[in-house]
Amino acid sequence: MKTGFEMQDILQRKSAEDSEFRSQLIANPKDVINKEFGIDVPENMDIHVHESSLQDIHIALPPANIMTEEQLEAVSAGLCCC
Repeated sequence: MKTGFEMQDILQRKSAEDSEFRSQLIANPKDVINKEFGIDVPENMDIHVHESSLQDIHIALPPANIMTEEQLEAVSAGLCCC
C-alpha cells in the first residue's frame, strides 16, 4: 500500500499532465482516489483539494498534538527496550 505522501505525489503529477483528471479530482476527490488506488475512503473522512498559484500557496498542517510533553515522555519511557 502506498503512503499518503506517495499518493499525493501521484495525484499531483497526474493532474499536471491530464486536465480532465485534474477537474475530476477537484470536483470529486473521494471518487477519484477510490478509483485510482483501489481503496475505500471512509464516509466520515473529508478530502479537500486546493489549487495553489504563485500568489496563493496552501500549507497543510498535521493535527495538533493531542498529548502534553509530559504524557509523551511517560509513554516513550515505557517503550524502552534496553
